[in-house]
Amino acid sequence: MSRAPLTVVGIGADGWNGLCEAARAAVLSAELIVGSERQLALVPPTAAVRRPWPTPIDGLVEELVAGRAGPVCILSSGDPMLHGIGATLARRIDRDRLTVHPHPSAFAFACARLGWPSAETELVSAVARPVEALARLLQPGRRVIVYVAGEQGAREVARVLRERGFGPSRLVVLEQLGGPDERIVDSTAEEWGERSVRTLHAVAVECRAAPGTSPLACTPGLRDSAYENDGLLTKQEVRAITLAVLAPMPGELLWDVGAGSGSIAIEWLRAEATARAIAVEARADRAERAVRNARVLGVPTIEVVCGKAPRALVGLDRPDAVFVGGGLTTPGLLDSCWRELRPGGRIVANAVTLEGEQVLQAACAAHGGRLVRIAVSRAEPVGGFTSWRPQLPVVQWSARKEGE
Repeated sequence: MSRAPLTVVGIGADGWNGLCEAARAAVLSAELIVGSERQLALVPPTAAVRRPWPTPIDGLVEELVAGRAGPVCILSSGDPMLHGIGATLARRIDRDRLTVHPHPSAFAFACARLGWPSAETELVSAVARPVEALARLLQPGRRVIVYVAGEQGAREVARVLRERGFGPSRLVVLEQLGGPDERIVDSTAEEWGERSVRTLHAVAVECRAAPGTSPLACTPGLRDSAYENDGLLTKQEVRAITLAVLAPMPGELLWDVGAGSGSIAIEWLRAEATARAIAVEARADRAERAVRNARVLGVPTIEVVCGKAPRALVGLDRPDAVFVGGGLTTPGLLDSCWRELRPGGRIVANAVTLEGEQVLQAACAAHGGRLVRIAVSRAEPVGGFTSWRPQLPVVQWSARKEGE
């Protein structure tokens, strides 16, 4: 039996009056209407069954994907394909089952009200996600629209800005955009304090750093002091080279094996917003530290697995790229990583010991690729003078897995 088509209707604070004729027809002809309580109250009474979204929404999403008899209309805030249920369904069902009627998004409204070119403005969704995701984009001069949930949304955005040295940033709270009760409040993160606002709002941020703040770019090679660590950290110069070889691509998954402070996985995610990363670390204290580093540096979506590889790798999604920075001499570890790597995927492993170097030489002989020796020296004081202090040399093996 064919599965029922789904129609997603974007609706804004202007309610029924803001819908086009096709969107209104989809609502009026539906046998089932799904939406939040607020959205359902915006459309007129019909004979349709109305179902508010549960918390969490996953069960109802699965039911919709599976299909049911009769026309189904799903209400969504603004543009359903911009961090909305339309995008979620589009990843799960055939294109011919899905019809979307978009409404101007809060992002579009915010840019219009502020006079910010949309193409030069970033969007961050902190709905059902930690607001710390904003931290990745905190560079002076950047403009960001943040989607938030609940009355504390603006307060949480202001907190993240202050904690990371961006208290002087302009912070604009935009409530009920496009509706009759629209309100815009212009402030700064420092001045906002603990104020709460009405639930339906977005936050615009124009980033300004406080004096003494050293901003962090999204490019690989953050300074070592950006990380909380116990010494087990891939150093800045080697980290930059390693990320360049790993080459993060859209939607790809990285395994960071022997993650330590999580720096490789974190910078993989900072470099490519749509990528995924799993950091595998045997020690619980280091795994917890990697989680903290990820939140501070704006990539709270990292998945941290506490366990000893290769056993801890069992059951994980197959990676598009693998970095091995710790536990290299563990029997079977490198073989397991190579075996699970997707065809066309990249693997990079770094060694600082002779024993680790031998493992990499054997891997290169078996799978090809290349070996590179990285030697870094830093100028440091020696008495009243300055001299070069060499870091431990790193041998790096990298290879691409051909198709199976």
